[in-house]
Amino acid sequence: MKIYQILFTLLSTFLFITPSVAQDHFNTIERADWWNEPWPQIYPDDEPATLDFIRVDKNKFVNEKGEVVIFKGLSIADPDKIEKDGKWGKPHFEVIKSWGVNLVRIPVHPVALRERGMNAYLKLLDEAVQWCEELGMYVIIDWHSIGNLKMEIYQHDMYETTKRETYHFWKTIARHFKGVSTVAFYEIYNEPTVYNGTLGHCTWDEWKVIVEDIIDIIYAFDDTVIPLVGGFNWAYDLRDVEFNPIAREGVAYVTHPYPGKCHPPREPHWEEHFGFAAERYPIIATELGYYFEGEEHLIEDGTYREAIINNMDKKGISWCAWVFDPNWVPQMIKNYDYEPTHQGAFFKSVML
Repeated sequence: MKIYQILFTLLSTFLFITPSVAQDHFNTIERADWWNEPWPQIYPDDEPATLDFIRVDKNKFVNEKGEVVIFKGLSIADPDKIEKDGKWGKPHFEVIKSWGVNLVRIPVHPVALRERGMNAYLKLLDEAVQWCEELGMYVIIDWHSIGNLKMEIYQHDMYETTKRETYHFWKTIARHFKGVSTVAFYEIYNEPTVYNGTLGHCTWDEWKVIVEDIIDIIYAFDDTVIPLVGGFNWAYDLRDVEFNPIAREGVAYVTHPYPGKCHPPREPHWEEHFGFAAERYPIIATELGYYFEGEEHLIEDGTYREAIINNMDKKGISWCAWVFDPNWVPQMIKNYDYEPTHQGAFFKSVML
C-alpha cells in the first residue's frame, strides 16, 4: 500500500474514533504519574446501619421485617452543581427531610464526573449518603445521561458518555457502596431514547443486553442493591417489559410520566405504558413534575397533578418529583431560601 494511502487510512480511523474517545473518562485523567493514582476507597461506613435493607418481593418493595415500603421523594440537582452554588451541606438535606421525603435521587452527570474526577466526586456522594442516613432517607444513585447508549449518540453534550465509562462507573459505585443499606437503588441509565431515529437506532433486545451486563457487574460486587431499569421514550414506556422483562432477579422498573406524554384523560395511556407492569414488578416514577408555562411537555392544564398522584397511590407506585433546585426545570423551589414553587408546594403537601 502506498504511503499516502496508509496515512489516509490512519487519519480516517483517528477521526472516526475521536468523538467517542474524547468523551471517555479514562482519557481525561492525567496519566503522568499513573502508577501513583490511588484506588477509589470503600464508603467509610463506621457506624451501625440505621436503615433497613430494602428488597424486591414480587411487585413490592419491602424492608427487613417484610413490611411494604412506598417511597415518596425528590431528585436533587447534580451534587457538582449544588457544591458550585455554595449550598452543598447537611442543611440542604435537612430542608428536604422537612418536606416529608423518604427517598432522595442523586443525578450524576457524566460531564460533571469527568470534570471533577472520580475520587473527588465520590467524596460528594459519601457526604450525601451520610447525611441521608442520619436523616432517615434512602438514596437512588442515577447515571444521568439521555440518549442512545448503544450507539453513543446523545441529546446534549452534558450527557455524552461511552459504554466503557458507564460500565466503569457502575463497577466503581457498586464496589464503593457495597452493603450500604442507605443506597437502596441504582438507576442504570436516566432516559434511554432514540428520539424518533434522530439518535440512531436501538431495539429493546439490544438495550436489554447492555442493561443486563451492567446489572451483572453490579451484582458481582453487591447483590443487596436494587437496579432500576427504564424503557424507551425517555424512560416512560415499559411495554417491552410485558413479554421480554430483564432476565435478572431483584430488579425494579422506572417510568417518567410527565404531562406531555399523553393527553387527558391520561389514565388509560398510563395503564398501557407502565401501569400494567405494577401488577408484576415494583415501579418507581423516578421523575415527574410540571409547571404552567415553558416547555410544552411539562405544562399542567389542571388535569395532571392530582391524577398522577392518585394513579400512583392506586397502583402502589413509588415516586420522586423533579427537581429540588431553583434553576433546573420544573423547579420545586424558587430560591435557596427554599420558597416552594407551585409544584414544590403540591408535592410537599402530598409527602407530609
